[in-house]
Amino acid sequence: MIYFDNAATTKPSEAVLSLFQRYSESFFANSSSRHALGREANKCLEEARNSILSDFRLTKTHKLVFLSGATEANNLAIKGICEQYKNRGKKIITSAVEHPSVLNVFRRMEQNGFEVVYLPVNEEGKVEPCVLEEAMDKNTILVSIMGINNETGTINDIHSLANIVHRFPKAFFHVDITQAIGKISLPYEEIDLFSFSGHKIHGLKGTGALLFRKNITLSPQNIGGDQEFGFRSGTVDMAGSCCLAQAVHLAKNNRQKNLETVQILSSYLREALKENKEIVINSPSDATPYILNFSFLHKKASVITEALSHEGIYVSSVSACHSKGEPVSYVLLAMGLGKERASNSMRISLSSMNELEEAKIFIAKLNDIIERTIDR
Repeated sequence: MIYFDNAATTKPSEAVLSLFQRYSESFFANSSSRHALGREANKCLEEARNSILSDFRLTKTHKLVFLSGATEANNLAIKGICEQYKNRGKKIITSAVEHPSVLNVFRRMEQNGFEVVYLPVNEEGKVEPCVLEEAMDKNTILVSIMGINNETGTINDIHSLANIVHRFPKAFFHVDITQAIGKISLPYEEIDLFSFSGHKIHGLKGTGALLFRKNITLSPQNIGGDQEFGFRSGTVDMAGSCCLAQAVHLAKNNRQKNLETVQILSSYLREALKENKEIVINSPSDATPYILNFSFLHKKASVITEALSHEGIYVSSVSACHSKGEPVSYVLLAMGLGKERASNSMRISLSSMNELEEAKIFIAKLNDIIERTIDR
């Protein structure tokens, strides 16, 4: 098996799986229970919370709420700000290439009477700071821009964007860092709210978090027993939360080593793909090496993806988060690449678990399948 779909989800690490079993067996009590076993579970939960805050170096400035993943975190961040601070203004800003868990929440806010600005991106898929600056005004209360695009690997200049947002005292800056955590260095101290999932960094599905400044109040989206400071009611998945802390710690501590491994694979794949006249690369040259997006000029991407799958090679033809309802990549369309490229793209997404030999096998199999596949 060759698994090149790590932007969709990663294989949980052995360390995480081992920790989950141990904590599930030994500290299974409800962390809100007041008996001794509940207090032990709560102690583990708070150690996990402090571990993540410490890894981001935000112990003094930010809070952390454990959630089921980045989708819930994005919903809490966006809806929570809009509902809590709507008296300050009703203008909110995002980009045209955000993850569906951001875009669709902004669309809902638009239906609820908020003025929404969808920023265009340049040909590399980046939000240009000057474009954001032009869109900002005194009524803006929220800007949400992703760190790394999940389809193309495009990296946004978060530092410059944060500086612009913070010139407007009513506005908060939210960043979805799901594809960035453990891959690039970001100025987390400059971000008001950021969200991520555990299963993208060799953690567990159903785990994630939202970090936000201590002076921010959010309108809760789950009403109940006031767990997680009242921002997310419901029995907390203590074992999953501890595994998230472990995954974050490993991802951040091993970032440079993992990057070096992936850069070798990505460079080989990019150069090999350039040699095939049936392929055009969509990811910019300075994209994260973890994601490589390209299109077929005359072949159907879905056919080639399925043929690769039969060979035990797993890639993505459209982002797994919207593939069932959206056959054309809105990200590539927003980059101005045209419908033909946007409807026949393939994404390779790597992890440090991948090896160079896998990349070589992939290229050989891909070239063979392209030769055998009829033009669309």
